[in-house]
Formats: sequence, C-alpha cells, structure tokens
Amino acid sequence: MTTTPGYATERETTEGKVFNVTGGDWDTVVGGTDPIQDERIVVNMGPQHPSTHGVLRLILELEGETVREARVVVGYLHTGIEKNLEFRNWVQGSTFVTRMDYLAPLFNETAYALAVEKLLGIEDQITERANTIRVLMMELNRISSHLVWLATTGMELGAISMMLYGFREREYILEIFEMITGLRMNMAYIRPGGVAQDVPDEAIVKIREFLTMMPKKLKEYEALLSGQPIWHQRTKDVAVLDVTGCLALGITGPVLRSAGLAWDLRKTMPYCGYETYEFDVPTTPTGDVWGRYLVRMAEMRESLKIVEQALDRLKPGPIMVADKKIAWPAQLAIGVDGMGNSLEHVAKIMGQSMESLIHHFKLVTEGFRVPPGQVYVGIESPRGELGVHAVSDGGTRPYRVHYREPSFINLQSIPAMAEGGMIADVIAGGASLDPVMGGCDR
Repeated sequence: MTTTPGYATERETTEGKVFNVTGGDWDTVVGGTDPIQDERIVVNMGPQHPSTHGVLRLILELEGETVREARVVVGYLHTGIEKNLEFRNWVQGSTFVTRMDYLAPLFNETAYALAVEKLLGIEDQITERANTIRVLMMELNRISSHLVWLATTGMELGAISMMLYGFREREYILEIFEMITGLRMNMAYIRPGGVAQDVPDEAIVKIREFLTMMPKKLKEYEALLSGQPIWHQRTKDVAVLDVTGCLALGITGPVLRSAGLAWDLRKTMPYCGYETYEFDVPTTPTGDVWGRYLVRMAEMRESLKIVEQALDRLKPGPIMVADKKIAWPAQLAIGVDGMGNSLEHVAKIMGQSMESLIHHFKLVTEGFRVPPGQVYVGIESPRGELGVHAVSDGGTRPYRVHYREPSFINLQSIPAMAEGGMIADVIAGGASLDPVMGGCDR
C-alpha cells in the first residue's frame, strides 16, 4: 500500500486502483494543538445539522464564540446525475436533471432543454405558447423556492410562525404544478422542443386566484419580520459580502444583487422571451443578510408581475415543435396514475396506424440524434446563474453534460462571511445563501 501526500491511501487490485477515502484532513485540523492552552476548539456543524440546509458539513475553528476559520465540506448528497445522463437518451435526461436542485426543478429542466435545442438548432422553432408556459412555470417556481428560503431562514433565526406561513403558500403553488404536470416536484415537464402537455383551464383559474391572494401574504410576512428588532439584529450587518467579494468568488443571484449589482440573466442575456416582459431587478447596497431578505421579497413581487403578463399573453397554439422526429412524448394527459400518453393517442397508434406505432417505438426506445457540437446556456435560477455545458458526439445520448450550479459556487463565500464573526451568525449567513445540496452535489 502506498500513500499519496494530501490524498487518500491507495492500493492496486485486480479491478484496478482502489482509494481508501476517510474523513479528509480532520486529524490534521485537530491534531497537535492543546484546545485548553490555545483557547481553541474545532467543531463539526453538520452534515446532519438541521440549520445547514441539507447535508452540508461546516468545520469551524472557534475561539470562544468567534469563528477563526471555517471550512465547507460538500459531497454527502452526491447522486451522479451528470454521469447518468450519458447512459440515457436526450429526452430521458429531463427526468434526471429535474432532481438536482429539487426546490427549483423547472429551472433545471429549462436550462437543459435550451441547451439541447441549441445543439439541434431549433431555438427559433419553439412555439410562442411553449415559451410563455415555460416563463409562467419558472416564475411560479421562483416564488415557491423563495418561500422555502423565507420559511426555513425564519425558523432558524427564531421566527417560527414564518416557517408555517411560507410552506402554507408554497403548498398552493405545488397544487398548481400538480394540476398542470401531474406532479408536485421533479416533473420533467419542460422537454427539448417545448413542454410535455398543455395548461388546463382550471389551472389558469387557480393561478389567477393565487395572483390575488399572494400580495396580501407578502405584506403579512413583512409585517411579521421587517420591523421586528430581533430580525434586525440577526440580519443587519451580518455575513457581509460586498460586490468585489461576490465577483471574485463568482457569486450570482440574490446574493450578488444584495451587494448592489443588478445582474440578472433575464435582463442581461434574455431567453424564453424574457426581453418582452416588464419587470425590475431589485437590488440593495448593504450586502448583508438583511439585504438578501429585501431582494428576495421584492423578487417575489416581480415574479407575480411576470406571471400575470404570461397569463394575459397565453394564446392558443401548439406546445411542441412541429418536427415529429423531435416532438416526443406526444399527446400526453394526466390520469389517475399521473402523466402518460392519452388513451386516444394510444388507441390511434395501436389500432389505426402501424407507421405511427413504429415511429413512436423508435423515438421512445432510441431517441432522436443530436448533431455533434458543444454549447453553453445560462439561465437565472432562484439561486443565481444556472448554466449547462452540453456536448454531443452526434448520437442519441449526451456525450457530456455539466452544470454550473449556483449553490455549489455560492457556498465558497461562507468562510468570507463567517470568519471573524459569531458562531450564531454562521447560521444566518449560510441560510442567506439559500443553498440546495441536491444541486450542489448533483
């Protein structure tokens, strides 16, 4: 057995080289120091701590209650989704990527679909109704994601009521998603070429009701939090990261906008027709937890404006590209067991058209071919820039798909935010990043 400095022990076997991965450099971190004499203690926060927003591990070196050093350890939720995509066809990839950032599945799907469409060269063929539905669903998803952030952050800072209210309103949005897609989360609804099925009329009615109800709820949240002295003490001038620090670390999303830079890909590099919608990009100059709270509250209001505009321009029309070699699955419907092919479509291809049956079988089992090439597509997720680098070798499966995931990038800022502050502020600062470990560890 040999040892590589700074890495795990390794040994050769008949199956190849095997590494013995242990607890990282924990022994090095805590060894050789007398915690009593040096007035220093090293503690683990996580990976099962309820306040780390998932399986995130923070190694904190403390002097009293002051954080002297913070290390972030990720990878406990690793799912290998990006690698799995290489063993499924291009459409099946939607069912994998939707499970990465599980609080914003529709953004994962849209970024992937846009990348595949760019490789196919069919960006201009996506129908107006499909693009409008994508925007409508993403903005509802942005609100539901921000509600989870507000609910969990409120709980972690002592505002228990906010936890109940935030999840109560999110439930309303998840019911809308279920009505449209058949599922509350991880829908694989936005597919290359369009969307899986149309928005039913009853969902339009429910969204209109939500647009009437939600502004009142936002006012209730602000009445509960914005003037609360404890909320001010736990958020103002806490976990400060200015615009220079954000740019140096690649931080995007509400964290960057809370530092004063109005960078939003919906405005700066628009997609899905966002350039035709009227909305503002909220910013604050504070760069602290308080600023991130204000930005996300304002963003929910802007998303409500976009949803209303999307509903008003939702004209009848096709929801998938006309090219039948790409437009799969076709004529889906929501049944008692979720989403699947409509009975009328199954009856047609099984009983009337052998050509349709053969085509459907080939498209479902093999998938369509994508011309060789590579693309990068970035969209604005609730946590920042969500980018997809997709590579095709001309086959029916991706050669490589890699995500630029904002939770993974933004977690780099925890040491900059936490070191020199109090251990209690680690909770507030980490929560203000709104990390989702499913996206980070994909």
